Amino acid sequence: MFSKFTSILQHAVEALAPSLPLQEDFVYHWKAITHYYIETSDDKAPVTDTNIPSHLEQMLDILIQEENERESGETGPCMEYLLHHKILETLYTLGKADCPPGMKQQVLSFYTKLLGRIRQPLLPHINVHRPVQKLIRLCGEVLAAPTENEEIQFLCIVCAKLKQDPYLVNFFLENKLKATVSKSTPKLIAEDVQKGQDLGTTDTEQSVQLEEARVEQAEKESDLPQLADDLSTSLAELNFPTSPETLAFHPHGNYNLVNSLLNLTKSPDGRIAVKACEGLMLLVSLPEPAAARCLTQSTCLCELLTDRLASLYKALPQSMDPLDIETVEGINWGLDSYSHKEDTSAFPGKRALISFLSWFDYCDQLIKEAQKITAIAMAGSVRDRFFVGVMEPQLMQTSEMGILTSTALLHRIVRQVTSDVLVHEMVCFILGEQREPETLMDINRHPLRHRLIEHCDHISDEISIMTLRMFEHLLQKSDEHILYNLVLRNLEERNYTEYKPPYQEDKDVVENGQIAGAVDLEEDPLFTDLSPDTMLSNQEWLSASPPASPEHLKSDGKTEVHKIVNSFLCLVPDEAKSSYHVEGTGYDTYLRDAHRQFRDYCTICLRWEWPGSPKPLEKCNLEALFFEGHFLKVLFDRMGRILDQPYDVNLQVTSVLSKLSLFPHPHIHEYLLDPYVNLASGCRSLFSVIVRVVGDLMVRIQRIPDFTPKLLLVRKRLLGLEPEGPIVDHMTLLEGVIVLEEFCKELAAIAFVKYHASSTP
Repeated sequence: MFSKFTSILQHAVEALAPSLPLQEDFVYHWKAITHYYIETSDDKAPVTDTNIPSHLEQMLDILIQEENERESGETGPCMEYLLHHKILETLYTLGKADCPPGMKQQVLSFYTKLLGRIRQPLLPHINVHRPVQKLIRLCGEVLAAPTENEEIQFLCIVCAKLKQDPYLVNFFLENKLKATVSKSTPKLIAEDVQKGQDLGTTDTEQSVQLEEARVEQAEKESDLPQLADDLSTSLAELNFPTSPETLAFHPHGNYNLVNSLLNLTKSPDGRIAVKACEGLMLLVSLPEPAAARCLTQSTCLCELLTDRLASLYKALPQSMDPLDIETVEGINWGLDSYSHKEDTSAFPGKRALISFLSWFDYCDQLIKEAQKITAIAMAGSVRDRFFVGVMEPQLMQTSEMGILTSTALLHRIVRQVTSDVLVHEMVCFILGEQREPETLMDINRHPLRHRLIEHCDHISDEISIMTLRMFEHLLQKSDEHILYNLVLRNLEERNYTEYKPPYQEDKDVVENGQIAGAVDLEEDPLFTDLSPDTMLSNQEWLSASPPASPEHLKSDGKTEVHKIVNSFLCLVPDEAKSSYHVEGTGYDTYLRDAHRQFRDYCTICLRWEWPGSPKPLEKCNLEALFFEGHFLKVLFDRMGRILDQPYDVNLQVTSVLSKLSLFPHPHIHEYLLDPYVNLASGCRSLFSVIVRVVGDLMVRIQRIPDFTPKLLLVRKRLLGLEPEGPIVDHMTLLEGVIVLEEFCKELAAIAFVKYHASSTP
């Protein structure tokens, strides 16, 4: 009450007093503050009981008024007075002592408003950035402190100023290098200091140019992985303390802005933590190479981010329902608010799962926004300290429940990650970095890759489905190494084909479009029951497809598309077909989806510079023993058992194979979608696997009475057109036949769409 009265009285006196020049008025308010400390003996009274807040507010108003009255960029006498008399230094000292109590809040608020409201650049002045840097050190010292709100507002305004003028960050690195030199500095920085290139002792611009030149040279001499290796080596030399307790007593480096924000990310107040995360997001995106190196080499940013990620992962229950992991919604690092009481779909561990996924989302976004050097270092830390250190042992365990939970979490991470740099590190963690063709002897060269592919054919159907789904989503990530490692490296030499040199009288494509040496379906012993009436004519398949260009019917060295389409559509014998009995389940229904998906996959692969045609056989090493690779081997084995596997497993296997078929690489198209390719001895393709399945089916059909009516009943039940009733005999076989028929129609649609795209200019 007393403070309010004195404040009102002071304003009244000032209103009645004659108007003073701005500078005199400014000096008056400042001297009123200094006189308080000279004349007052009671230093325990809170600052709110004094006139200090009012005087500080008046000083700020005067500075703003002065700037508004002058031309842009011109420094007025009041600002000159503030800078020359080191007022900010004095205020920092008062705030540090927190005398009178609450003064730290007032100082933080004054700094924040000064930097935020004054338009002219203040941070380049030594009497501004030096006290600002000192005040930064006071922030985040104590968690849940009464000044946390003012601290985070002050830090965020500094970050915003640095974002506007990134070169200013160099003023906050000068003391860092000195401190780092005395604490096992990396050799690179130590050499710079010995040569007199320390940012704190020489001209800032010269040092920044040095750093930029070094980064440009590194980028010229090495690619992304090499740069990552260099950073990893530098990080390894630093021997960072990793536990928060150790960090509390041994602050690492002097990039205080980062350290203070890192401390505030651990605030129990969620709003403060989110603001601190936003501040870090601004800092990591600064383009200055010197700042990026300091951030990664002289702070614990990478370690604290990944250690928190690891601790949140370890806090998850040992077993969780995969459906819960997959369907939990609202994952956003800035909106990590959850109330168990308000949640109608709560499950054990949901709070912990949301916290983990939210923090992973933050790490992902941080890496996505970060400067290149910083992004590589952070992503490498996530791989080493989280993926390898924490997730890999969980994925390699033998407990089925543990495998299922950890694979479901990996699947969720694969779906969620968006940063290209983090995607690449995740891919190398899952698949390894090998790019040479696989052999049967070394398929377990990368243990995790081997284990995950083996899980696609696990005794537990749940584990198989979850692992297959993980690979399906992995294939949709825009990283060339995924498809190359899983499939393409084994098809590079096209040694799955049997090369027959062309003769003048034996052209590749004869008049009717049949490739020389290929067996026509009518002549195949498995298809002796097919008559011309059961095959689609050219006019029929064209009428069920998008408008075709005249080029489709040209003999241009490729198998004509209508033969490929008919090959897949006629694979399943008539007595095993049921779709024509149900409206809206024809081949044409797959064309629209195939168009859309193929366009999406072309967008993903656009920057990979794949060839438009297969590698000439004359240049291929056809003598090398062909192995389709571990991944395709497991998928083909699964496909071969489609008549004896559960419906859900079959759907997932065919889904992965159709996704692979959509990739616009000529070798993938040839190996997976060309029924007329001349396979080398002992080799199999997707078409040949399906042919064997159909051969087995034709034998088994003869043993099942009323096969076609039962098949139609099962199809209608699957579509929800018939209510569930008594169990039908041979249910697994009948469901497998339905999946097989639909898969053949899907492959026919994909083949047509890809041919249409390649034929259209």
